[in-house]
Amino acid sequence: MKLWGGRFEGETAAELAAFQNSLPFDQRLWRQDIRASIAHARMLGKQGIIPPEDADRIVKGLESIAADLEAGRLAFPQGEAALQVEDVHTAIEGWLVERIGEAGKRLHTARSRNDQVQVDTRLFLKDALAGPDGVDAAAAALQRVLVEVAERDGELLMPGYTHLQRAQPILLGHHLLAYFWMLQRDRERLADCVRRADACPLGSGALAGVPYSVDREAVARELGFARITENSLDAVADRDYLIEALAALAIIMMHLSRLAEELVLWSSAEFGFVELDNAYATGSSIMPQKKNPDGAELIRGKSGRVFGHLVALLTVCKGLPLAYNKDLQEDKEAFFDALDTVRASLRLMASVLATARFRGERMAAAARDGFLNATDLADYLVRRGVPFREAHRIVGQLVRYCLDKGCRLEELSLEELKRFVPAGAVAEDVYDTLELRNVVAARNVPGGTGYEQFRRQLAAARQLLEEVRTGRRKVGMTGVE
Repeated sequence: MKLWGGRFEGETAAELAAFQNSLPFDQRLWRQDIRASIAHARMLGKQGIIPPEDADRIVKGLESIAADLEAGRLAFPQGEAALQVEDVHTAIEGWLVERIGEAGKRLHTARSRNDQVQVDTRLFLKDALAGPDGVDAAAAALQRVLVEVAERDGELLMPGYTHLQRAQPILLGHHLLAYFWMLQRDRERLADCVRRADACPLGSGALAGVPYSVDREAVARELGFARITENSLDAVADRDYLIEALAALAIIMMHLSRLAEELVLWSSAEFGFVELDNAYATGSSIMPQKKNPDGAELIRGKSGRVFGHLVALLTVCKGLPLAYNKDLQEDKEAFFDALDTVRASLRLMASVLATARFRGERMAAAARDGFLNATDLADYLVRRGVPFREAHRIVGQLVRYCLDKGCRLEELSLEELKRFVPAGAVAEDVYDTLELRNVVAARNVPGGTGYEQFRRQLAAARQLLEEVRTGRRKVGMTGVE
C-alpha cells in the first residue's frame, strides 16, 4: 500500500523502495501515531469535516489496532513485505482500511505525513525524556545511588586532583556529589527541551496549513500538548527540538564518560581506590589474572556514538531549504539510538556504583603523600603575617627540601621549619594545621569539602530528590532552602 501514487505509472524501483523505507525503525512510533490519529479523527467528526459516524468507526478501528499490537496479535511486516508498506503511518492506515473499509480513507483528511510525523515524534520525545521509564527517571535513579554511596562512604579521605596530579585532600562524598549536580543540570536541560517541544503541529498540513475548519487547540489539549505551533512552515521543517534533545543527551554522556574514566583509573592497581563488583567486570581470554572494568569502558566509549548522532543531525539540517525534505527522515534513527544508549548507560552506571566497594585505606594513604597540605601551610603562614606570595615561595622550598630528604611536611621538626620562615611565623600549632582531616575541615565554606558543608550538601541533595519526586518542586528549580 502507498499513501500516494495516482500521478505515477509503473512501480517504484526496488532499490529506492528499500533505500527510503523507514518502517524498520519508525514503527517505534506506533503508539504515538495511533494516539494522534484518534485525536485527529475525533476533531474531524466534531467539526463536521467528516461524518461523525465515520469518525467513530475510525476511532474504534484504531483502538482495536492498538490493542492487537499491544497483545502481539498484530505485527509489522518484515523483510520484503515491509517494502510494500513504506512507513509506520502507511502500515496503520492500511490496517484501518482493511478493518473498517471506506471510512478509514477519511482519516488523512486535513493532515499531511509532514505534520503527522512531527506530532508523533514530539509525543515520543516527551515520553522518552520525561516519562516514567524515560531518561530523566534514569538520571534520577543514578542521582539516588550517588547520594546513597555518599551517605555510606562519603567521609572517606581521598586526594583531589588537578591535571591528574594530587592537589588537595577532599572527601569521597564531595567528589561523588559533583556528579549529582552535573546530573541535576542534565535533568534541567531535558526539562527545558521537553517544554520547547511541547507544541502540537497538527493542522500545519504539508507546509501551508489546511483549508478546513480544524480545531487545532482541541487536538493539542487531547494529546496533552501545552500549546500549538505558530507557523506551519516552521512546524514541519525544523528539527531543532530533536537537535536540542541530542545535545542534552550528549552532555549526559560526557558526564557519564568522565565518571566512567575515573572508575577505570581508580580500579587499576596503580590507584586501587575502588573494587568493582565481579558482576560488572570481565576477564581476559589469555591472562587469567585480569579483571577489566568493561562496563565503565563501554559507557566511556559509547559517548562518542551519541556525540556522532548530534553532529549527524546538525549536518542533515544545516543546508535544507524550507519546508520538508526527505533528508529529515534521518532524524529518527539518530534520536532513537542516542536515547537507547543514554538510558542504558545511566542504568548501568547506577548498578556499577551501587555495587562498588571503595577502599578507604588506599585513598587515605594516597592523600597523605604528595604534599596535599602544602597550600594549608602557606595559608598558616599568611595568618601569621607572611604575604601570600612569599608564603607560597617558602612552602615550595620546604617541599623541595622534603623531596630531597624523603619525608612529608608534617614530619619536619619545628626547628627545620623555622629555618625557612621568618622569625615568629611558625609554632607548634602548625602540626594541627597540617593534619589532613583538619585540612579538609578547614574548607568550611558553602560548596566546600569540609565535613559540615558536605553534610549540608548531602542533605540538600536528598531534599531536592524528594521534592522533585513528590512534585513539590519542578526539575528545573534547583535552589534548596
